[in-house]
Amino acid sequence: MIATAEHWVPTAESLIRNPGKLKELSPTAIRAFKDMARLWGLTPREQRIVLGVIPQSTYTKYMRDPEGAVLSYDTLHRISLLLGMFKAINVLIPDERLADEWLARPNAHPLFKGRSAKDLILDGGIEGMAAVRAYLDAERGW
Repeated sequence: MIATAEHWVPTAESLIRNPGKLKELSPTAIRAFKDMARLWGLTPREQRIVLGVIPQSTYTKYMRDPEGAVLSYDTLHRISLLLGMFKAINVLIPDERLADEWLARPNAHPLFKGRSAKDLILDGGIEGMAAVRAYLDAERGW
C-alpha cells in the first residue's frame, strides 16, 4: 500500500493482500465512470471497450447496481486513468462544454496523429489510456 498525505493509493499488491478494498472502491468508481461516460458521450459499446472489453452482461450488472459491483484491479486501474484524464482536461480547459468535447476532437499533437484522444483510448487499450493520461499530465506541467 502506498500512503500519501492526501489519500491511500491502491496498488495491485495491496489489493491482493486486502481484496475487500476492491469491493469498497468499486461502487464509487462505477458511479464516477458513469458520469464521465455521459459527459464524454461514450456509447455503451465504447464504455465496455474502455472498461477492458467486458461482457455485456457484466457491463449491464455494473450499470444497474454499482453498489453490488466488485471490479477487477485492471478495470479499477482503467477508471483511475480516466479520472486523472478528466481532472487534467478540466484543469486545462475551464469551459465545461469545451472540456467535455476535447476527448472526441481531432488533435494535431504527434501522439494523436490527427485523431482524437478517444480514438487512441479505444484503439490503444490500457497503453493508449496511459499515453493520453501522460500527455495531459505533461500539459499540466506534472
